[in-house]
Parts: sequence; structure tokens; C-alpha cells
Amino acid sequence: MSAEQNPAPTVDVAVVGAGVAGLVAARACARLGLSVLILEAADAAGGCVGRTELAGLSLDTGAEGFATRNDSVAELLGELGLGGEIVDPNPAGAWLRLPPLTGTDAITVPMPKLSLLGIPSSPLADDVRAAIGWKNSIRAYSDRLRPVLTIGTEKNFGKLVEQRMGKAVLDRLVSPISSGVYSADAHDLEVDVVAPGLNAALTRAGSLSGAVALLKSDAKPGAGVRGIRGGMHRLVDALLAEAAHFDAELRLGSRVTGLRENADGTWALTATERPAPESDAPEPDALATETPVTERVERVVTARTVILAAPATVSLGLLAAARPEWSEASDSAWASGSAVEIVTLVLDAPELDGAPRGTGVLVAADTPGTTAKALTHSTAKWAWLAEAAGPGRHVVRLSYGRLGQESPSAALDDAELTALALRDASAILGVPLAASQLVDSARTPWRDALSHAAIGQRERVTALRARLEEETTLAATGSWLGGTGLASVIPDATAAASGIRRHFVHL
Repeated sequence: MSAEQNPAPTVDVAVVGAGVAGLVAARACARLGLSVLILEAADAAGGCVGRTELAGLSLDTGAEGFATRNDSVAELLGELGLGGEIVDPNPAGAWLRLPPLTGTDAITVPMPKLSLLGIPSSPLADDVRAAIGWKNSIRAYSDRLRPVLTIGTEKNFGKLVEQRMGKAVLDRLVSPISSGVYSADAHDLEVDVVAPGLNAALTRAGSLSGAVALLKSDAKPGAGVRGIRGGMHRLVDALLAEAAHFDAELRLGSRVTGLRENADGTWALTATERPAPESDAPEPDALATETPVTERVERVVTARTVILAAPATVSLGLLAAARPEWSEASDSAWASGSAVEIVTLVLDAPELDGAPRGTGVLVAADTPGTTAKALTHSTAKWAWLAEAAGPGRHVVRLSYGRLGQESPSAALDDAELTALALRDASAILGVPLAASQLVDSARTPWRDALSHAAIGQRERVTALRARLEEETTLAATGSWLGGTGLASVIPDATAAASGIRRHFVHL
């Protein structure tokens, strides 16, 4: 590794991480006229909003949509000229794949419609009984008969569900969602984070099912999730274009390994990077696949302010280096993240035209004959993608990896994992799928998926934010701080950038 001979001039803002949080923060600062440098360790921008090209289609490898619990995503898309491209998914809904109630074969049933994170508002409904059986439905209904005096504020989401409605509701309805959405066990999730207002509604209604009914009736009408025609990766493209328009610089393959404050109050960021290309070499594609690196150059970037928008492990390590006295920044105090792998399959399978399992399936743990934890039938979910794919061609995505377990995909090469995904897709969708129907495939690993909803995480975040509020030139953002999903990430990144912008306004 060689050292940089001529350090670059000081920049106003260094942003570590070019995921959506980093790009949103960088855009906000660059629009003010500040010089912005974005340092991204990977060879592609976008973070969890990734893209792959398969069979002539541009496909999302991470987030496929965004929650509509607030207007932050829609407002940003409007500012970026994508407001007219927002679309709703197919309302057909998802299914569940579960261990058998009797016999030895797994069952696949529609997810109960009147539910919240799997908790049914009507435990005796037909779709609930199909998933958990009569006996367990009656046990769940007994929640309504329990005395109001036994109701209190419960912190543990899994414990609340199991105590009120029984283990079958937890294992067969709730846990598949907590694993698929939060990559976490339901017992590790905090009620007030994953289901704000549930405890209060439970006290009002006198039962958990009644609380769900109250919250569902209060919810605003319309789809809870929306997407972008052409894919969520268009958001990343638009943010990159806007960053370039305001002269923000993006360095891909730049891994920040150190952060310290200089005597003059500026920050020194140590980064290892690829050597600069020759002047006549082609520019790398900002969303290109990873390329081999044989030599790296160590560079020191000097910045007046820093926004850490990297994954939790990286950001916590840099905070601990910058402020050793902050015990809140020690990674040992934080929960471990999970590793998830997404396998995308493009299939010529007209037998899937009828969307036999709706828009996707969540799989309960210990379901026989199925290794994946979730499947999304993307061409059934998004009309624009079905149109782009053409008649009889389908895109499905399978997710592997549960918290606390070694991912079954980790030891498999690409061919082995693709074969496993094809078998799982066939079993989950209930349609025989042959290798000859596979048009193309890709695997995308996601590491360090730290759930913001984990018990104790809110207290850790609050303590760290209290420290960061004392800083005028250092900020942090990302899903590990702001919460899961773009509806949480975008407001958090905007707030982090606002704090940094105030520093320059007050100079």
C-alpha cells in the first residue's frame, strides 16, 4: 500500500457512505453550495437500494418499495422529478408457508388480511383458522376474555403476542413477518418501535385483537407500500445525478478506516482507495459490479465536517476512534447485525401468470422442504415489471438468512445456490420449475443488517444521539439510527444534514 504524496484541499463536508442516507445528506449540503466529498467502500452507490441487470431487465436487489407511513419519500421523489413515477403494488397480498398442522407436508395459505404484523384482529376468521387451526384460533380468541386488569405496558413484542394469543399465533403468523421484515426474532423486538400505539390501543380496547382493530381503523386509506415505475434504484440514479449537478464528488472503492479531529478543529479521515485511473481510462460505472483490486492507496482527507452514513459496524468504529470517551460508540454495546442473501431468478414460466401465491410468501422457521425465509413474486407485485418482462416471463426473489443462524447460502457456490433457490421457488409457489426455465440469476449478499427495533436499541440510539447533539461538526445517520425503511432513513439523513448545514450558516 502506497501513501498519498499531495493531499487534496480541505472539503466542507465528508460523507462516509453512499447509500440513500449518505446521498440524501450529501445532496442537502451540496445544494447549500458546500463542497461535498462522498466516500463509499463498495464499487456501487445505493447501499440497500441496489440494482442488477438480468435478461435485459434492470432489477432491484434490495428495497423494492417504500412505506407510506409518512410523506418523506414521496416528497423527495417529487423534488427529484420522480413524483409522477410512483406506483401502487398489486393488492392481492402475500401468503404464508408453514409447518403442517397435521401430517408431514408444509402448507401454504393466504396471510390473514385483517392483521398487524401478523397479529389478527379477528382470531376466528377463516384465513386465521387456515393458518393456525381451530384449537389455536380459540386460544387466540381467549385474549378477548382476559381481564383488563392484567393488561399493562409490555416491551417485548414476542412475549406480548405469546402471552395474549398463544404460541401458535407467534410462531405461525408473527414470527415469519418479524424475520422477513426486520431480520429479527419477535422476542428481540420492542413493541413501541415496531408497532407504535399498540400498547395504548391495547389498554383502550382491553384485548390485543381489539387493539389491532383500533389501529387498523385509524390507519389512512391506501396502500401501505408504494414503489417507483422502473424500480427503486431510480431513486439512487436521481440522487447521484443531483449530487453531480451540485458538484459533489463521489469516490467509489474508498474505504474509510480512521477518523480523528485535528488541532484546528477539522477532521482527518484515513481511507484506502484504488489507484487513480489513467487519464484515458474509461470512467467506472457508479452502479457497476465489483472489480478486483490488486493495490490500494492510502489517502488522508481533511474535512471541516463529517457525516457518517455507513453501516453500523463501520460508523461505530469510526465514532469510537474519533471520541474514545464515548462508551455509547463501542460496538460491543450494540446488538449484532444479521447476514441476508437475496437470490433473484428470471424464469420463463407461463404457469406463474396467475400469481398462484399472490405477491409473495413469508416462510416460518422449521418449515419442511423450504430453506428460504421469504419469496417475492416481483412480476406479480409490480405491473410495470410484468410489462417489461413480457408474457410468460417472471422475476422472483428469494431471501436466505435468519438472525442467530448461519445462512444456509454461505457455503454454496453460485450454481448450488441457484439450484436451491429454484427448488425453493417451486415448493413455495406450488408450481414445478425446471432448470431449463431459468433465464438468468444473481445473488446479492447484505451484511450488517442491524434492526433498529431490537430491544435496547432505542436507548442506545438515544444515548448516542445525545452525544452527537453536542457536536457541531460531526453527525451520523442510517437505518441503524433512524429506523428500518426509506420512510425512516430519509428524514433522519435530512436532519443530520441540517445540523451540519447550521454549522456553516453560523460561521
